[in-house]
Amino acid sequence: MAKKILLLTGDCAEDYEVKVPQQALMMLGYGVDVAAPAKKSGDMLQLVVHDFTTLATYIELPGHRIAVDVAAADAREADYAGLVIPGGRAPEYIRMYDEVLALVKAFFAAGKPVASICHGNQLLAAAGVLAERTVTSYPACAAECRLCGAAWQDAPVVVHGNLVTAQAWPNHPEWLRAFVTLLGAKIEI
Repeated sequence: MAKKILLLTGDCAEDYEVKVPQQALMMLGYGVDVAAPAKKSGDMLQLVVHDFTTLATYIELPGHRIAVDVAAADAREADYAGLVIPGGRAPEYIRMYDEVLALVKAFFAAGKPVASICHGNQLLAAAGVLAERTVTSYPACAAECRLCGAAWQDAPVVVHGNLVTAQAWPNHPEWLRAFVTLLGAKIEI
């Protein structure tokens, strides 16, 4: 049986940060289950695309819809080799669910590889797993990382132990390569 990865997200996650890791990991032979709180298997999530204009921040446009494979309350860390947490607005909301926080904590307690990108560290901060770690994130989340005891670096990708963090989807190649390496796979060209 192929190793499985849990992709923990919710409505309004950044489209690229859900679909690109999902498809890249599937291309490498991993099974990828999309999990979300307050949803059940077969329910749909609405993803969004963030774009930059002349505003001092990004705008949000509708993205793809994607099916949930497993309810977050039914997902078990023991069934997965690693965890992916996309950014966008989803982490801000899914961190309010106790079952989501417990799931994140379980992956860290087991020492399994975790990949968080963009606003994903909002969820990790709420779960209390960032203290004394070195991380990066979308720069707007740097304050939250620091407030929970993490050392935030202005770098595209940072690896610290079992955690690989990235600032945003343009960093996918380096971020995903680091995550796959933490999973124990080798990508050779």
